[in-house]
Parts: sequence; structure tokens; C-alpha cells
Amino acid sequence: MSVPGHLAENVMHFARVLRAAGLPIGPAHIIDALRAVEVVGIERREDFYWTLASVFLAKREHFEVFDQAFHIFWRDPQLLERAMAMLMPDDFASAPEDEKKANSRVSEAFNPEQPQVQKKEEQEEKVELDATLTFSSREVLQHADFETMTAEELAQAKSLIKRMRLPIRDIRTRRFRSDLHGARIDMRATLRASMREGGALIDIKRRSPRWQHPPLVVMCDISGSMNRYSRVFLHFLHAITNDRDRVHTFVFGTRLTNVTRCLRHRDVDIAMTGVAEMVSDWSGGTRIGASIRDFNLHWSRRVLGQNAVVLLITDGLDADVGQGLSEEMDRLHRSCRQLIWLNPLLRYEGFEARPAGIRAMLPHVDKFLPAHNMQSLLDLASVLEGREPQRNAA
Repeated sequence: MSVPGHLAENVMHFARVLRAAGLPIGPAHIIDALRAVEVVGIERREDFYWTLASVFLAKREHFEVFDQAFHIFWRDPQLLERAMAMLMPDDFASAPEDEKKANSRVSEAFNPEQPQVQKKEEQEEKVELDATLTFSSREVLQHADFETMTAEELAQAKSLIKRMRLPIRDIRTRRFRSDLHGARIDMRATLRASMREGGALIDIKRRSPRWQHPPLVVMCDISGSMNRYSRVFLHFLHAITNDRDRVHTFVFGTRLTNVTRCLRHRDVDIAMTGVAEMVSDWSGGTRIGASIRDFNLHWSRRVLGQNAVVLLITDGLDADVGQGLSEEMDRLHRSCRQLIWLNPLLRYEGFEARPAGIRAMLPHVDKFLPAHNMQSLLDLASVLEGREPQRNAA
């Protein structure tokens, strides 16, 4: 390995930062990165950036963490001159605060000692909480925004989401079932029983309406503006898909993709990997109207039968500026029993429906709810169960 000076040491330090931020990086990745840098060279900053990215990145969802960590770690504008002279400083603790706040996971990775102290305090607090039978730490986690959560908090949130259940009230269907105390006489069953007895005795058979939970159809926005939220929502959708039957999940950015089969896998990691392989427009633009049109044309008659409930998860920022969106939303609304729109932008108190896409969608939804933390998911469960959601969510 012919990488002299401090560059090899700094690349190793950078890999440790990425690993602390949640990326699966081991010693083999560091060795490959040093070999790649040796081959490509460091004459251009862009080449150096993509050389490290090609080695350290294995999943799409890791790109944003890598990008922010790279610009904070190698923040010196004279990087090329200093790197070529192998004089890049090793101390990165003096990074500007506004850069460190860009991503809490990256900030946490740049300060490895602080999380350890916090972890000890949390462990001591857990013992005390268990003794007093309170749940203050869980309440704090429930009201924390997904976008500002650290890597440890995201792991805790996903663990809670894994155990969540989404109740939907059963509805009366047009079909009937046998019931000894039913109010309706089942004439066909009564005549069949009479024929078996030779007509001597007639035992009146009764029936009552059958009650069944309706199908749940979810359409989740995976565009760049929804990136951090959509990944958490996919874990939520995986949990409810494995908890109940007749759940259909679609994701959309510039096109619509049916990921229902992937999310039915019991292992969440395998399910997320399958989704990543199927989806080709992750973290790109948003064409809400075109995606809903595709759903109305090819999927609505297959999955919206028997009074289905539709969850639409998007911020409403449409690249097509709402063109044709109102008509497609109206058709979707008429095809289902209930259309619920979950929008992360509702976390802001001064939210106004100014974008054209949001104005086109609002008249055609039954419920307009926030979706930015654990409490909002609990409120969604309350709405589907027929109860009013709590209004104390931060």
C-alpha cells in the first residue's frame, strides 16, 4: 500500500465516522478505499468523492449520510493541495456548528464520546423508570421528529414500529354467514336440511350479515423531499403487512411500483432489500398525478374492492404543478370508502396549502393528518379505529 503521510490515516478516520453514523463499513472496505484512491489519484475533488462513495456505499439510503459526512470531514476548501502534501489535520472537532446540525446521525458520529455518556444515563434512567412504572423516555421518543432522530433513536423507533398494530373497524358486507340466532331465515339451508330428514321435520336455519375488515391500500411517496420519512414508513408498512391480510403497498416518485410482495417477507432486512432492488426512482422527482393515474388505470379495480381504505403518504409537492391531479384524486376518492392523506408538512404550525398540488388534492380527501413522528402513527391508528386522535403531539 503506497499511500504515504496522513491520508491513509484520515481515510480510516473517515470510515470510522461513517460506521458510527450507521453505515456497514469494515476493515476490508478501508483497504479497498485506499487501493482505489491509489489508482484514481487525488488531483480532483470530485474523483476523490466518488472513489470513496463507490467503496463505502452499498445502499441508496446511505448516500445522504455519506454526502453530509464527506463535506464536514473533508471541509477544508484547500483539500487537494493539503491532501497532496499529506498535511490534512487529524482534528475534526472544530467543525462549524451549522454543518454538524445538518444531520444528527453525522453529528453524533463526529462526537463519539457524548453518545456513550448519554447511553449510560439512559440505562440508569431505564432502571429508575422501570421502578416507578413511568414511560417518560418513550413519550419523548414518540414526539421526536423522524427527520431529527439520531441513529440510536431511529433504531428504537423502528423497534416500536415493529410491534405496532393498525386496527381498522370491521364493516358489514353483503354476504351472510350461518347464525343460530340470526334475524334472517336461510331458506336454502332450511330446505336442504328438510330434504335430509325426509320432510318430516323442518329445522329453521338462520343467518346474519358477515362483518369483515376492509382492504388497506397504501401509496407512499419516495421522492427526495420525502426520503427520510418514507424509509421509516416502509418499516411501518412492513409491520402492518405482516400483521393483517389484504394490505397492498405502492411506492411512487416519478412512476408507480407495487412492492406488496416484498413487504410480505417476515425478515424486515430482506424485505427492504427487495424494495430497493425493485424501485428505480428513489429520492428523485415527484409526479403525483401521473402515479395516481397509473394506479387508477391498472390497479384500482384489483385492490379497491369491498370498501377499501386508502392511505396516501406524500407532502403534495408535485413536479407537474398539479396538472390533472384533481381529476385523478376525485376518481381515487370515489373508488374507495375512505381516503386518508398523511402529510409530514403538517408538523409546522403555520402550514398553508399554497402549492398547486396540495390545493388540488385537499378537496378529495376524508382525513388530512400529519405523519412525522411516532405519535402521528398512533393518531392514525385512533382514526382508523373510529376514535379522535390526541392533539398533544409536538
